Amino acid sequence: MNATATGNAMDECSQQDDEPPPSGLILDVAVVTKEAGLPDESDFRRWAEATLAAVPTVGAVPSELSIRVVGADESQQLNREWRQRDYPTNVLSFPGETLPGLPMRHLGDLVICAPVVAREAGEQDKPVEAHWAHMVVHGVLHLLGHDHQADEEAEHMEGLERDILAQLGHADPYLSRQ
Repeated sequence: MNATATGNAMDECSQQDDEPPPSGLILDVAVVTKEAGLPDESDFRRWAEATLAAVPTVGAVPSELSIRVVGADESQQLNREWRQRDYPTNVLSFPGETLPGLPMRHLGDLVICAPVVAREAGEQDKPVEAHWAHMVVHGVLHLLGHDHQADEEAEHMEGLERDILAQLGHADPYLSRQ
């Protein structure tokens, strides 16, 4: 599945000569919902950079990532179109394609549904910031090819999520399930 980027990330980047920022991540955040209490772009950047840094060899490659924060209607429409599930979901990951000759990898796009994240944080009795961080970490890991369909894959991916979130100062997101 591929999706179109939510905007021109280079317009947002003040680097000269198309050089990526020092972290190597060009991030484009588009907020298209009126929900309150959303993370700042610096939060999204910190969470994505921590994920990239935790995966061997990946963090060293300049990368581009788009994050689109949406309401329930857009999330439900995309979930129905791409996953044949007719309900809004917390995060959708659309892996990107890196075109030959580009100096960086296009990781892809994350679409995160603000009201679902807020609702789930309350249901799971966890700080909403921790759940936002988890959704970004989880989504970026999907863009890097990780999955949780098989038990072994899920154990590996969830282990990475736990480690990254602990590094960011957040509790184990799966603790309540154990």
